[in-house]
Amino acid sequence: MKKVLIITYYWPPAGGSAVYRWLKFSKYLRDFGWEPIIYTAENGEYSELDPANERDIPTGLTILKQPIWEPYLLYKRFIGQKKTEKVNVGFLTEKKKPAMAERISVWIRGNFFIPDARCFWIKPSVIYLCKWLKENPVDAIISSGPPHSMHMIAMELQKRLNLPWIADFRDPWTKIDFYNDLYLSGFADRKHHRLEQNVVLNADCVITVGNQMKDEFKALGAKRVAVITNGFDTADKVEGQIDMDHKFTLSHFGTVNKARNPDILWQVLRELVREDTDFAGNLEIKFVGRLDELVGDSITKYQLGNYITKIDFLPHMDVIRMQRQSQVLLLLINQTHNAGGILTGKFFEYLAAERPILAIGPTTGDVADILSESDAGSIIDFSDFDALKNLILNYYTQYKNSQLSVNTTEIQRFSRYELTKSLSEILDSLQK
Repeated sequence: MKKVLIITYYWPPAGGSAVYRWLKFSKYLRDFGWEPIIYTAENGEYSELDPANERDIPTGLTILKQPIWEPYLLYKRFIGQKKTEKVNVGFLTEKKKPAMAERISVWIRGNFFIPDARCFWIKPSVIYLCKWLKENPVDAIISSGPPHSMHMIAMELQKRLNLPWIADFRDPWTKIDFYNDLYLSGFADRKHHRLEQNVVLNADCVITVGNQMKDEFKALGAKRVAVITNGFDTADKVEGQIDMDHKFTLSHFGTVNKARNPDILWQVLRELVREDTDFAGNLEIKFVGRLDELVGDSITKYQLGNYITKIDFLPHMDVIRMQRQSQVLLLLINQTHNAGGILTGKFFEYLAAERPILAIGPTTGDVADILSESDAGSIIDFSDFDALKNLILNYYTQYKNSQLSVNTTEIQRFSRYELTKSLSEILDSLQK
């Protein structure tokens, strides 16, 4: 069986969407003739922990862990945050008016920790892995970012050991939505772009999760770019009977930051609860995940607080159960320049839940294309009040008549097993 070294920062006991991609690939790679070997941080800073994810780790899997030094403890001290509090991506705060210390920290992060706060792990990882790989040869290397320091480790290994290398981008690098919020100097901006292009040019294959990102990396000169989306695992079965929510639930799973705050949705729902007492009596808006302060302010502004159910975190299997119990699944896409290419992991679990999806975002782009192909729901533009109101009323009428359902088509191509097959085919093609 051929062997592949997978360099990923996110690995159990980490929770959240970032861990599932390579955990699930690793779960099924053996079925296609590849033995995965994991290299990850021994003491990573994770925003969420979910030890239950460890059940998906294949028996006997080789997992290499090395300690990592990250500047998060210094950051927390600098801004007066408790040790136990979690740090947002890029040190970015979700407060409406970040304190001066927080703004300074973001500037330091953007200009000195390049490509990210895990940059201090690059050199010791290369030293450790070069020695390990000489004694334990593999047939290929895969790095998954962000954090993009993982790509820097893999690029140096490729240079020293001449191994085929796949660079997997779960999210963009310089085109990610918060890139311009990092207060970058001209020097830092040029360095980020230079490192990104070095990775793209040197990788034997670049993998992305969507077509827009694929086009962006092709434009940077990548030798080869393939799309392997995120997906759902058919083995993630909920035990026992699933009872649908009694109320008309609009359920969102994951973080709602400032860029995802759906002001148009709050406007529509306020109007509907004022116009229709029956609708008001049945409405429930569920959030599982963190909410930005601005989102809470919007909910208060539109007097919707009484309709909100908020849960900060649930284990993954509980999330899957709640998705399948929900009347409607809410997908909020960032109102940013790269909105058309945003394709979150939860979207594919929404598909597997087989509940109607109500997406708010660009009506052209990766999400819109898949929704159209799969008949899994509808996407409404960020500012289309009338279309959103009509869609919610249509869903509500179906709910009242006990007819709210979807008949999805062609979603099996997004199963983790099929996606792993696609990955194995790329790995096979890189063998000399």
